[in-house]
Amino acid sequence: MHWSNWPSALNTSIMQWMHRKYSLSYNLLTGSTQPDGRLARAVLALVLLLSGLAWSPVALAGDGVASAVVFMYHRFGERNYPSTNIKIEQFEVHLAEISAGGYKVLPLRDIIAAFRRQESLPDRTIALTIDDAFLSVHDRAWPMLKKAGLPFTLFVATDAIDARRPGYMTWAQLRDLAAAGVSIGSQTGSHPHLPDVNQARLDEEFARSNARFRAELGFAPELLAYPYGEFGTREKQAARVAGFIAAFGQHSGVAHGGEDLFGLPRFALNERFGGVARFRLAGNGLPLPVTDVLPDDTVIRRGDKNPPDFGFTVTADIGALNNLACFASNQPGPARMERLGERRFEVRLDNPFAAGRGRINCTLRATANRWRWFGRQFYIPER
Repeated sequence: MHWSNWPSALNTSIMQWMHRKYSLSYNLLTGSTQPDGRLARAVLALVLLLSGLAWSPVALAGDGVASAVVFMYHRFGERNYPSTNIKIEQFEVHLAEISAGGYKVLPLRDIIAAFRRQESLPDRTIALTIDDAFLSVHDRAWPMLKKAGLPFTLFVATDAIDARRPGYMTWAQLRDLAAAGVSIGSQTGSHPHLPDVNQARLDEEFARSNARFRAELGFAPELLAYPYGEFGTREKQAARVAGFIAAFGQHSGVAHGGEDLFGLPRFALNERFGGVARFRLAGNGLPLPVTDVLPDDTVIRRGDKNPPDFGFTVTADIGALNNLACFASNQPGPARMERLGERRFEVRLDNPFAAGRGRINCTLRATANRWRWFGRQFYIPER
C-alpha cells in the first residue's frame, strides 16, 4: 500500500468497526455512495432507536480550546496517480460541501495565530492545505479555489522547483500564487525521510530551502509540513531552531491549541478516500485533548520497543469516556485498552509495526453524530 493511503485506510478500519458496533451502513461512513448528510443522520438515529442501543452522547465539553480540522491534498485531476490524486468531480463536491455544510474556512496562519494566543475559533473551522506544488495545483485547483473565495496553504519542497522537474510548478507561478494571497509553507529542500538523515543534513535541508524561499519569494515560510508526515523529537527541535512556528504531519486528528504545535495532524484526501461522507465526518470532527502521551518520540529506532507502549491521559474537561476506542494500522479492529484510574489509558498492541509508517487513531463519540479524534504516526526506519 502506498504511504499516503495509510491515514485513510486506518480511518476506514475505524468506520468498519463503527458499522459493526452501531449497525450503520458502511457506505454512509466511507462516502462510497456520497449520501445526503440529513439522510445519514436520520438513518443513524433510526438504527439506534430500532436496535435499542443507548446513545449516551458525550457532551461537547473541552471545546473552549481553539480547534480546527486541517485537510491535505496533493494532485488534482491526475488520474495516473490515484494514491495522491483527487478527482476534479470529487473536489467539486468537497467545495459544494464546504459551501453548504456550515464550515468556516480560515487561512492556516490565522488558525496557528489563534492557537498561539489561546484564542477561540468558530465551530467547524477548517483549513485547506496542498503538498508538493504539482502543476495541477496551479492549473486546476487554484482557479476553483479562487472562484470559491477559499484560502489555502501550499507546502513546497524547493529542490523540485529548482530542478524544473516535469509536472511541478515554477518559481514564477509560485510568486503569482503568493502575490494573490496564497500562503506558502515549506516541505524542506529535497523532501527526504527526515528521521533517516543525520543532524547535519537535517539542519541543511531547512537552511537551504529557507534560503531559496528568501531568494525567490522574498521570505522564508513560518509553517512546515514534514515530508511524508515523518517526524520525531529531533525533527521537531530542528524545525524550531530553523525558525518555524508550527509543523504538520499526516496523521488523522483535530488540531487544537492545547497540543504541541510542531506535531499537528491533517486528514489526507485522495481518490479512494475522498468521498463526501468522509470529508463531512472529518470536517465535523472535534478535538480529543490529551496529556502525558508516551512514548514522547514517535521514531522507533533499533533497540526501541516495537510495538511501543502507547498511553495518554484525557483532559478533565472531556466528559464520559466509555466509548473511547483506539485503532492501529498494524492490526484489524479496535486495539486492546487498559484504563488506569479515571482518565489514563494505555493501548496494548499485539503486533509490531513494520518498517515505514505506523499509526494509532483514537476516537470518542460526541453529540450530533460528531466524533473526537486523536492520532499519532510512528516512523520505523529500515533495519
